Amino acid sequence: MGPKGKKELNNMSSEGKYVIHATIRVDGTVARKDVVGAIFGQTEGLLGEGLQLRKLQSSGRIGHVDVSLNNHKGRVQGTLEVSSSIDQVSTAVIGAALETIDRIGPCKAVIKVKEIENVRSAKRDHVIDRAKQLLLGIVNSASGESKNILDEVRAVLTLDTEIDYEEMTAGPKVKDSDAIIIVEGRNDVRNLLKYGINNAIATMGSGIKPQLAQLASKKKTVTAFLDGDRGGKLLLMEISGTLGKSLTHVAFAPQSREVEHLEGKVVTKCLGQKEPASKAVARIQTEIQKDDDASVGQGKPSLEAPEEIKAWASMMDGLKRNQAIIVLGDGKGSDPVSAKDLETALGNAESPKGLVFSGKVTDRIHELASGAGINTVVAKTVGPQSLKLGVQAYSVRDLE
Repeated sequence: MGPKGKKELNNMSSEGKYVIHATIRVDGTVARKDVVGAIFGQTEGLLGEGLQLRKLQSSGRIGHVDVSLNNHKGRVQGTLEVSSSIDQVSTAVIGAALETIDRIGPCKAVIKVKEIENVRSAKRDHVIDRAKQLLLGIVNSASGESKNILDEVRAVLTLDTEIDYEEMTAGPKVKDSDAIIIVEGRNDVRNLLKYGINNAIATMGSGIKPQLAQLASKKKTVTAFLDGDRGGKLLLMEISGTLGKSLTHVAFAPQSREVEHLEGKVVTKCLGQKEPASKAVARIQTEIQKDDDASVGQGKPSLEAPEEIKAWASMMDGLKRNQAIIVLGDGKGSDPVSAKDLETALGNAESPKGLVFSGKVTDRIHELASGAGINTVVAKTVGPQSLKLGVQAYSVRDLE
């Protein structure tokens, strides 16, 4: 729709169905009232009683005659518009009658009708065009509905790129951050970078490098974020065995899913549900042992304890019922620990290698020992199954 049509939509009265658009050229100087007077005066009697412009205007069937003039060097040029609510044939006749006006006042004039605009059609076109614009706006903005708000905000932070840290793919903040996230491969790091997580580092699937263990030892928080399959569980055991107490938390991808393929909201949920490393390691170690037992059967108990283990029996002396001593890496025993504090003590112990328990070895003792990486327990008594979860239990009598 042209500028004139837009102007008409904004300015003309609501009765008009058509608008006559015409140009006017006058060889002399005239005013707008002269033009209007010529229109009504020179068409009077030309069109017959039914199309007398004054009567049509008084009845509201012809609207205001809008005249715009521009005087330049003694000559006038301009436009005029006449709105009409009568039928299209009568409107066309009035338009043709306007072109018969050849003088305005004493000056020669020429009026030329450029178009007769169907206002309703113009409005309809405007509605269609505007509706298309609004619809496109809805469609374009609707794309945001499928995006997580956190992803939109984090997109600002995803300008960082991966780095190489001691031949391990890592996020750019892995050196400076007081927390790191350990993942398996470089694609895991890249996926986390997409969601603004820039402190991840990959083990690269070739064992846990000493450089990674050294880096982890300097961090306040170290989280292992691993695939939700058996491979992820086994990697956790490897990470835990190398990092020890430096590993503080563990998070897993959903069952059978890989970190490199997770959506942003799933990544956020998984990391938000991370659990203390000691608890996770114990749980996963139990699951792995149960899987192994189901697949290949339970292991057979050792028939003869090594001499080093037999020497632990002396630590039982003086222990109260259900107290324990943790055998440390150097072969020395810890202070006595009560059963209720045993889990915490095992989590804080430096490289524990054994456990001496003044009570009966239960499934719970097997689980705690397994979670702490201990594979030997000496106790007052042992149940019918002495080897469980990779932990061999001996009774004092077995060591005699």
